[in-house]
Amino acid sequence: MPETMAPVVTNPAKQRLEAGELALGLIVRLARSGDIARVAKSSGLDFLFIDTQHGLFALETVGHIAQTALGAGITALVRVRSCRDPNISVLLDGGATGVVFPDVNTAEDARAGVNACKFAPIGRRSATSGYPLLDFRPVPQAEAIAIMNRNTLVVCMIETLEGLGNVEEIAAVEGVDVVFIGLTDLTTSMGKPGGLGDPEVMAAVARVAAACKAHGKFFGVGGDTNLERQSTYIELGSQFIPTQSDAAFIMAGATSAAASLRALV
Repeated sequence: MPETMAPVVTNPAKQRLEAGELALGLIVRLARSGDIARVAKSSGLDFLFIDTQHGLFALETVGHIAQTALGAGITALVRVRSCRDPNISVLLDGGATGVVFPDVNTAEDARAGVNACKFAPIGRRSATSGYPLLDFRPVPQAEAIAIMNRNTLVVCMIETLEGLGNVEEIAAVEGVDVVFIGLTDLTTSMGKPGGLGDPEVMAAVARVAAACKAHGKFFGVGGDTNLERQSTYIELGSQFIPTQSDAAFIMAGATSAAASLRALV
Protein backbone atom coordinates (compact mmCIF):
# COMPACT_ATOMS: atom_id res chain seq x y z
CA MET A 1 0.00 0.00 0.00
CA PRO A 2 1.43 3.44 -0.91
CA GLU A 3 2.32 5.81 1.90
CA THR A 4 -0.24 8.47 2.69
CA MET A 5 -0.41 11.74 4.58
CA ALA A 6 -0.83 11.38 8.31
CA PRO A 7 -4.16 12.31 9.91
CA VAL A 8 -4.26 15.27 12.27
CA VAL A 9 -3.30 13.84 15.65
CA THR A 10 -3.63 15.45 19.08
CA ASN A 11 -3.29 14.32 22.66
CA PRO A 12 -6.18 16.01 24.52
CA ALA A 13 -4.55 15.83 27.95
CA LYS A 14 -1.29 17.26 26.61
CA GLN A 15 -3.21 20.04 24.87
CA ARG A 16 -4.78 21.00 28.20
CA LEU A 17 -1.40 21.02 29.92
CA GLU A 18 0.27 23.08 27.21
CA ALA A 19 -2.59 25.60 27.37
CA GLY A 20 -1.94 26.06 31.10
CA GLU A 21 -5.23 24.36 32.00
CA LEU A 22 -6.08 21.43 34.25
CA ALA A 23 -5.94 17.97 32.72
CA LEU A 24 -8.45 15.86 34.64
CA GLY A 25 -8.61 12.09 34.55
CA LEU A 26 -10.50 9.00 35.64
CA ILE A 27 -8.62 6.11 37.23
CA VAL A 28 -9.93 2.91 35.62
CA ARG A 29 -9.81 -0.23 37.77
CA LEU A 30 -13.22 -1.89 37.39
CA ALA A 31 -14.37 -1.09 33.86
CA ARG A 32 -13.52 -3.61 31.15
CA SER A 33 -15.34 -1.98 28.25
CA GLY A 34 -14.45 0.86 25.92
CA ASP A 35 -17.67 2.51 27.09
CA ILE A 36 -15.70 3.95 30.03
CA ALA A 37 -13.84 6.21 27.61
CA ARG A 38 -17.08 7.78 26.41
CA VAL A 39 -18.39 8.11 29.97
CA ALA A 40 -15.21 9.94 30.97
CA LYS A 41 -15.38 12.19 27.93
CA SER A 42 -19.04 13.05 28.57
CA SER A 43 -18.17 13.80 32.20
CA GLY A 44 -15.79 16.56 31.14
CA LEU A 45 -12.59 14.62 31.80
CA ASP A 46 -9.49 14.64 29.61
CA PHE A 47 -7.78 11.31 30.19
CA LEU A 48 -8.15 7.76 31.39
CA PHE A 49 -5.65 6.41 33.92
CA ILE A 50 -5.91 2.68 33.21
CA ASP A 51 -4.39 1.07 36.29
CA THR A 52 -2.66 -2.19 35.37
CA GLN A 53 -0.46 -1.87 38.46
CA HIS A 54 -3.40 -2.52 40.80
CA GLY A 55 -6.10 -3.80 38.44
CA LEU A 56 -6.50 -7.16 36.64
CA PHE A 57 -6.42 -6.32 32.93
CA ALA A 58 -5.75 -8.38 29.83
CA LEU A 59 -3.69 -6.62 27.15
CA GLU A 60 -6.54 -6.89 24.65
CA THR A 61 -8.91 -5.20 27.10
CA VAL A 62 -6.56 -2.25 27.56
CA GLY A 63 -6.21 -2.00 23.78
CA HIS A 64 -9.97 -1.91 23.23
CA ILE A 65 -10.40 0.81 25.88
CA ALA A 66 -7.49 2.81 24.45
CA GLN A 67 -8.78 2.66 20.89
CA THR A 68 -12.27 3.72 22.00
CA ALA A 69 -10.59 6.63 23.77
CA LEU A 70 -8.87 7.61 20.52
CA GLY A 71 -12.22 7.73 18.76
CA ALA A 72 -13.87 9.63 21.60
CA GLY A 73 -11.15 12.28 21.78
CA ILE A 74 -9.77 11.47 25.22
CA THR A 75 -6.24 10.46 26.20
CA ALA A 76 -5.63 6.86 27.30
CA LEU A 77 -2.78 6.58 29.79
CA VAL A 78 -1.76 3.22 31.25
CA ARG A 79 -0.13 2.86 34.64
CA VAL A 80 2.23 -0.08 34.17
CA ARG A 81 3.97 -2.15 36.84
CA SER A 82 7.36 -0.46 36.63
CA CYS A 83 9.70 1.50 34.38
CA ARG A 84 10.88 -1.85 33.02
CA ASP A 85 7.49 -3.47 32.42
CA PRO A 86 7.89 -5.68 29.31
CA ASN A 87 4.38 -4.78 28.08
CA ILE A 88 5.05 -1.05 27.58
CA SER A 89 5.75 -1.20 23.85
CA VAL A 90 2.78 -3.42 23.03
CA LEU A 91 0.45 -1.19 25.06
CA LEU A 92 1.60 1.84 23.07
CA ASP A 93 1.46 -0.02 19.77
CA GLY A 94 -2.07 -1.07 20.74
CA GLY A 95 -3.40 2.48 21.10
CA ALA A 96 -2.36 3.91 24.46
CA THR A 97 -1.18 7.50 24.18
CA GLY A 98 0.92 7.64 27.32
CA VAL A 99 2.37 5.66 30.18
CA VAL A 100 2.36 6.36 33.92
CA PHE A 101 5.39 4.92 35.69
CA PRO A 102 5.05 4.15 39.41
CA ASP A 103 7.92 4.20 41.90
CA VAL A 104 10.32 6.32 39.89
CA ASN A 105 13.20 6.60 42.33
CA THR A 106 16.16 7.71 40.22
CA ALA A 107 17.01 9.48 37.01
CA GLU A 108 17.99 6.06 35.67
CA ASP A 109 14.42 4.85 36.29
CA ALA A 110 13.05 7.87 34.43
CA ARG A 111 15.39 7.30 31.48
CA ALA A 112 14.28 3.65 31.32
CA GLY A 113 10.68 4.84 31.03
CA VAL A 114 11.54 7.37 28.34
CA ASN A 115 13.53 4.77 26.41
CA ALA A 116 10.50 2.46 26.37
CA CYS A 117 8.04 5.16 25.26
CA LYS A 118 9.90 7.42 22.85
CA PHE A 119 11.58 6.67 19.55
CA ALA A 120 15.13 7.72 18.78
CA PRO A 121 16.73 10.17 19.15
CA ILE A 122 14.85 10.69 22.45
CA GLY A 123 14.41 7.05 23.43
CA ARG A 124 14.77 3.50 22.16
CA ARG A 125 11.21 2.41 21.40
CA SER A 126 11.03 -0.19 18.66
CA ALA A 127 9.34 1.00 15.47
CA THR A 128 6.64 -0.93 13.64
CA SER A 129 3.75 0.07 11.35
CA GLY A 130 -0.03 0.22 11.45
CA TYR A 131 -0.44 2.42 14.52
CA PRO A 132 -3.99 2.97 15.84
CA LEU A 133 -3.01 6.58 16.63
CA LEU A 134 -2.54 7.09 12.86
CA ASP A 135 -5.75 5.21 11.97
CA PHE A 136 -3.54 2.38 10.66
CA ARG A 137 -2.49 4.49 7.66
CA PRO A 138 0.90 3.74 6.05
CA VAL A 139 2.47 7.07 7.00
CA PRO A 140 6.13 7.77 6.12
CA GLN A 141 8.26 6.47 8.97
CA ALA A 142 9.99 9.74 9.84
CA GLU A 143 6.65 11.55 10.01
CA ALA A 144 5.01 8.73 12.01
CA ILE A 145 7.82 8.69 14.58
CA ALA A 146 7.67 12.46 15.04
CA ILE A 147 3.90 12.32 15.58
CA MET A 148 4.16 9.44 18.05
CA ASN A 149 6.92 11.10 20.07
CA ARG A 150 4.97 14.35 20.23
CA ASN A 151 1.72 12.71 21.32
CA THR A 152 2.95 10.08 23.80
CA LEU A 153 2.97 11.32 27.39
CA VAL A 154 5.58 10.04 29.83
CA VAL A 155 4.43 10.45 33.43
CA CYS A 156 6.82 9.69 36.32
CA MET A 157 5.40 9.12 39.79
CA ILE A 158 7.23 10.19 42.94
CA GLU A 159 6.06 7.80 45.66
CA THR A 160 9.04 7.17 47.95
CA LEU A 161 11.55 9.09 50.01
CA GLU A 162 14.23 7.99 47.55
CA GLY A 163 12.27 9.39 44.63
CA LEU A 164 11.63 12.60 46.52
CA GLY A 165 15.34 12.92 47.26
CA ASN A 166 16.17 12.55 43.56
CA VAL A 167 13.25 14.53 42.13
CA GLU A 168 15.41 17.32 40.70
CA GLU A 169 17.43 14.80 38.67
CA ILE A 170 14.28 12.94 37.62
CA ALA A 171 12.62 16.15 36.41
CA ALA A 172 15.74 16.99 34.39
CA VAL A 173 15.51 13.84 32.23
CA GLU A 174 14.73 14.63 28.58
CA GLY A 175 11.51 13.03 27.40
CA VAL A 176 9.72 13.12 30.75
CA ASP A 177 6.53 15.16 30.34
CA VAL A 178 4.88 15.02 33.78
CA VAL A 179 6.21 14.48 37.28
CA PHE A 180 3.34 13.31 39.43
CA ILE A 181 3.43 12.93 43.20
CA GLY A 182 1.46 9.94 44.52
CA LEU A 183 0.51 10.90 48.06
CA THR A 184 -0.95 7.55 49.11
CA ASP A 185 2.38 5.77 48.81
CA LEU A 186 4.57 8.78 49.61
CA THR A 187 2.90 9.44 52.96
CA THR A 188 3.38 5.76 53.80
CA SER A 189 7.04 5.94 52.79
CA MET A 190 7.43 8.99 55.02
CA GLY A 191 6.03 7.09 58.02
CA LYS A 192 2.87 9.21 57.89
CA PRO A 193 0.29 6.96 56.18
CA GLY A 194 -2.76 9.02 55.33
CA GLY A 195 -1.03 12.15 56.61
CA LEU A 196 -2.50 14.44 54.00
CA GLY A 197 -1.93 18.08 54.90
CA ASP A 198 0.93 17.24 57.27
CA PRO A 199 3.57 20.02 57.08
CA GLU A 200 6.30 17.61 55.95
CA VAL A 201 4.02 16.17 53.28
CA MET A 202 3.08 19.63 52.03
CA ALA A 203 6.79 20.52 51.93
CA ALA A 204 7.37 17.43 49.78
CA VAL A 205 4.65 18.55 47.37
CA ALA A 206 6.23 21.99 47.15
CA ARG A 207 9.65 20.43 46.43
CA VAL A 208 8.28 18.38 43.53
CA ALA A 209 6.46 21.45 42.20
CA ALA A 210 9.67 23.48 42.32
CA ALA A 211 11.63 20.75 40.50
CA CYS A 212 9.01 20.68 37.73
CA LYS A 213 9.09 24.45 37.37
CA ALA A 214 12.90 24.51 37.25
CA HIS A 215 13.04 21.90 34.48
CA GLY A 216 9.97 22.82 32.45
CA LYS A 217 7.93 19.73 33.30
CA PHE A 218 4.23 19.51 34.02
CA PHE A 219 3.31 18.82 37.66
CA GLY A 220 0.55 16.77 39.19
CA VAL A 221 -0.74 15.50 42.54
CA GLY A 222 -2.83 12.42 43.24
CA GLY A 223 -4.22 10.68 46.28
CA ASP A 224 -5.90 13.68 47.91
CA THR A 225 -9.47 14.70 47.08
CA ASN A 226 -9.74 17.51 49.65
CA LEU A 227 -10.69 20.58 47.62
CA GLU A 228 -8.98 23.07 49.92
CA ARG A 229 -5.66 21.24 49.61
CA GLN A 230 -6.26 20.69 45.90
CA SER A 231 -6.52 24.46 45.57
CA THR A 232 -3.13 24.77 47.26
CA TYR A 233 -1.61 22.19 44.92
CA ILE A 234 -3.01 24.04 41.91
CA GLU A 235 -1.53 27.28 43.20
CA LEU A 236 1.82 25.46 43.31
CA GLY A 237 1.38 24.52 39.65
CA SER A 238 -0.48 21.20 39.71
CA GLN A 239 -2.26 20.60 36.39
CA PHE A 240 -2.29 16.80 36.08
CA ILE A 241 -5.06 15.49 38.33
CA PRO A 242 -6.42 11.91 38.06
CA THR A 243 -9.43 12.72 40.35
CA GLN A 244 -10.83 9.35 41.56
CA SER A 245 -11.32 5.78 40.40
CA ASP A 246 -14.39 4.33 38.72
CA ALA A 247 -14.84 2.21 41.86
CA ALA A 248 -14.80 5.28 44.12
CA PHE A 249 -17.34 7.12 41.96
CA ILE A 250 -19.65 4.08 41.87
CA MET A 251 -19.38 3.61 45.64
CA ALA A 252 -20.10 7.28 46.31
CA GLY A 253 -23.08 7.41 43.98
CA ALA A 254 -24.55 4.10 45.11
CA THR A 255 -24.09 4.92 48.79
CA SER A 256 -25.75 8.30 48.37
CA ALA A 257 -28.68 6.86 46.44
CA ALA A 258 -29.25 4.08 48.97
CA ALA A 259 -29.07 6.46 51.93
CA SER A 260 -31.46 8.94 50.29
CA LEU A 261 -34.07 6.27 49.56
CA ARG A 262 -33.87 4.69 53.01
CA ALA A 263 -34.31 8.13 54.56
CA LEU A 264 -37.76 8.32 52.93
CA VAL A 265 -39.10 5.51 55.12
